[in-house]
Amino acid sequence: MSLMKRIETDLVVAMKARDSQVLTTLRSLKSEIKNLQISSGTRDQEPSDEQVTGILSSAAKRRRDSIEQFRAGGRQDLVDIEARELDLIQKYLPRQMSAEEIQQKVGEAVERLGISGPGAVGALMKELMPELAGKANGKLINQIAREVLARDNSNS
Repeated sequence: MSLMKRIETDLVVAMKARDSQVLTTLRSLKSEIKNLQISSGTRDQEPSDEQVTGILSSAAKRRRDSIEQFRAGGRQDLVDIEARELDLIQKYLPRQMSAEEIQQKVGEAVERLGISGPGAVGALMKELMPELAGKANGKLINQIAREVLARDNSNS
């Protein structure tokens, strides 16, 4: 079953269960997906799982950012709401890679590209992101890439 179909099925279940928070979150996601279809001119086609995963990843990132902001502002009530929405969104995303798995992928890419030094972060991220998009947090990938390149540079 495609991600879009899963979201639509879960939306119906949330309607029947009268679960307003799940319903609101899923409607929001479905709306974002529809907006993507309209803007890309593919309104009549079902979006690919990759497109839906991209939207879900962006939505998850927004929730994480909101949680940080609300936590800094001392608004635990809003942190709880955003955290529940984030948990729901993550159910549709692929399993997130661990730091060790990311480090391995970064190491492989560094060897494959034959790069070193902090100045190569852009090229390394350009190589990694298509493969790791949706599977790992971009900030974490960037952080690990910088650490690996700095370590490789200091060993040279």
